[in-house]
Amino acid sequence: MTALMNTYNRQPVAFTRGEGVWMWDTDQKKYLDALSGIAVNTLGHNHPRLVASLREQMGQLVHTSNLYEIPLQTQLAETLVRLSGMTNVFFCNSGLEANEAALKLARKHGHRLGHVSPKTIVFEKAFHGRSIATLSATGNEKIQKGFEPLVEGFIRVPINDIAAIEAAAAQDPSISAVFLETIQGEGGIRPSQIEFLKALRQLCTQKNWLLMLDEVQCGIGRTGKWFAHQWAHVVPDVMPLAKGLGSGVPIGAVVAHGAAATVFEPGNHGTTFGGNPLAMRAGLETIAAIESEHLLDNAAARGQQLLDGFRTALSDCTGITEIRGQGLMIGIELSRPCGEIVGIARDAGLLINVTADNVIRLLPALIINAAEAQQIIEILAPIIRRFLDKRPS
Repeated sequence: MTALMNTYNRQPVAFTRGEGVWMWDTDQKKYLDALSGIAVNTLGHNHPRLVASLREQMGQLVHTSNLYEIPLQTQLAETLVRLSGMTNVFFCNSGLEANEAALKLARKHGHRLGHVSPKTIVFEKAFHGRSIATLSATGNEKIQKGFEPLVEGFIRVPINDIAAIEAAAAQDPSISAVFLETIQGEGGIRPSQIEFLKALRQLCTQKNWLLMLDEVQCGIGRTGKWFAHQWAHVVPDVMPLAKGLGSGVPIGAVVAHGAAATVFEPGNHGTTFGGNPLAMRAGLETIAAIESEHLLDNAAARGQQLLDGFRTALSDCTGITEIRGQGLMIGIELSRPCGEIVGIARDAGLLINVTADNVIRLLPALIINAAEAQQIIEILAPIIRRFLDKRPS
């Protein structure tokens, strides 16, 4: 029996080093990393600017706690406020923690509105984390099973259906927030439509609800803008961030605006590790590299290259339900479960994953170049074609 808890179905490979979008395993086999640690390694592996800055920070300060002022926190908060057009920031350690803080903001905002039991609208196929509260907000019965009773106070509706939200509002006057991923990640790379986001912003303003947009996976440049909701030209009240913000260093953030920016008071929320100098330096250097290397433009261009390339390569292929995404967040949905493709691709030197059972998910680092994006297409498209040509067992 292993000393590790049985919580992951790990692939039979371990990696020893990385460079750019490439990794090498213990046998020195080379892999093209099209997953980037599940949208975490924004700058790829061993980025010289990031490595040098973190090495320097390790020799200065790693942790002091939030009992004291942390100047790097202020710097990163001011940067996120500048990029988002929002007001202030709370730092934590992960996307789960950021989403948990968002749910607390929604509850307290609801009590301010006079609701005894405030409700939050959430969505089918959503994923917000695995704590009891974020698990309850998540729309996946399979991962909820065995952890009942779930937290109450959620109303679930289909994504991109403003009429369903209006109907919920008519039935329950205690709604205080709407909580959704701008692009559902674990749910199968399902974007919120631009007109839906605009209508939702208008409705939340009208109802005095908080519009809370989970950008944990789709934020920090992944779609070709700093935040995916910026394609719709809306500003949320609450925006959880994590994953790509630290390029591999654990970090989470909750950016707030409007009424949400004044909800928390001293003692309402906190963290021991969140906002430590090392994580803050990682966030600052990640954003600086994105800006100096024009990685927003690269994410948009390489993402369109991947979409166009796969649509062309698989245009006559029966069994493709949809190829969708924004920037470097691509989903290829097949007509049947396709988890076995992960191992086939790995054997061919390509790292991907499958989510929602039948959606191949691609999340390469923002530094990927045109030749490397083309390699993803050339390796993966024939694998998909052979899989679909094979009769299911």
